[in-house]
Amino acid sequence: MKIVFALILAGVLLTCGCSHYAPPQSENPAWVDALITKFQSDPVGNPPLSIYKYEYKGQTVYYVPPQCCDQFSKLYDANGSIICAPDGGLTGNGDGRCTGFFSESTNESLIWRDSRTN
Repeated sequence: MKIVFALILAGVLLTCGCSHYAPPQSENPAWVDALITKFQSDPVGNPPLSIYKYEYKGQTVYYVPPQCCDQFSKLYDANGSIICAPDGGLTGNGDGRCTGFFSESTNESLIWRDSRTN
């Protein structure tokens, strides 16, 4: 009888303990979290990679600054599709498809910055 009671009690405790644990939920879209995971698996950049969230032309967008030299930045829509390159490239002015981004965007929020060092 004591063994049966102990097994039932152990089962109840295990069930109760496991059912209340939930991993922390990110407020980011899943594709942003996947991009962060990818960036964290890449070598540390100089400057460190970062992701910013903005409001632009009535939608939420995500901006990844250029990494170095003549590279383009990337501006993503809320679904993870690249809209344009607001800056970077040979001229530093991006790809020309969203020239008003920096003057028209609002509500800048840093989502993530690589904290690793070289």
